Amino acid sequence: MDKLLNVSGSPHVHSGESVKKIMWSVVLALVPAFLVSIFYFGLPVIILTLVSVGCCVLFEYLIQRFIMKVEPTVSDGSAVVTGMLLAFNVPANLPIWMLVVGALVAIGIAKMPFGGLGHNLFNPALVARVFMLIAFPVAMTTWPVAEPIWGFADAVTGPTPLGLLKEGATVDMSQMPTYTNMLVGQMGGSFGEVSAIALLIGAAFLMWKRIISWHIPVSFLLAVFVFAGIFWLIDPTHYANPFFHLLTGGLILGAFFMATDMVTSPVSNRGMLVFGCGCGLLTIIIRLFGAYPEGVSFSILIMNSLVPLINKGFKPKTYAK
Repeated sequence: MDKLLNVSGSPHVHSGESVKKIMWSVVLALVPAFLVSIFYFGLPVIILTLVSVGCCVLFEYLIQRFIMKVEPTVSDGSAVVTGMLLAFNVPANLPIWMLVVGALVAIGIAKMPFGGLGHNLFNPALVARVFMLIAFPVAMTTWPVAEPIWGFADAVTGPTPLGLLKEGATVDMSQMPTYTNMLVGQMGGSFGEVSAIALLIGAAFLMWKRIISWHIPVSFLLAVFVFAGIFWLIDPTHYANPFFHLLTGGLILGAFFMATDMVTSPVSNRGMLVFGCGCGLLTIIIRLFGAYPEGVSFSILIMNSLVPLINKGFKPKTYAK
């Protein structure tokens, strides 16, 4: 009886990748956006990122060591990724203590109570961002002006492109940053989301390493483009063109780095396409008709809650059936 064969659950094919290798690859992919953020917002970017990462790692270690009574797994890099993504989703002038609270929410509420990595239903960084947006609305929507700077960011603040769009009854593109500025990152917003080019470089690296697939980000961006384009064609004086929506806000950061989270996204290719399309549709609905100018975080969290149903509805066919 003591020699019974124990067979673990599927899958049984190993890809050669480890959790640690995947997580540190994601960290590496975020470096270009991190460097651009330092260029535009200065030393606060470094401070906030170090605080966020350090707190996420510390909270995960303490919870595993003293509450869950298990061997800490902070060396796998998942807490570092959560900390970086959380920092990327806040303004460069956010008070440090608020970010510490956000890190506690991400790890202590959105991740560890579900059992830790591989068990959480929602993306921890996005849960923390939405919590801070509701708890600290003024601080989370006060944006420093993006100007090349060394040292501490200037106290001058300004609106984001999506904020200008939400405030105006009609679209006035003359008040918006140029498309070149949107690409390189010279516009208001959370410091990790402003540079489309830097984020796309990191995304290309992840796709080249086959850490993420094209299904979620492409369907996400395509859905945003199509639905934004429909409203723009109906009334271009009231709705911005779809290219504006692609390059502003946290769309690229969310589509490539948060919606593609392996734990909180569907497992099948068809399920991923449905997930991405749902995220894109909800993003445009919230941006155009919601109270908040941005809808990426809310849309991903809503679709996270539907992942079990998506997985059930788009299960792969049984072999030989």
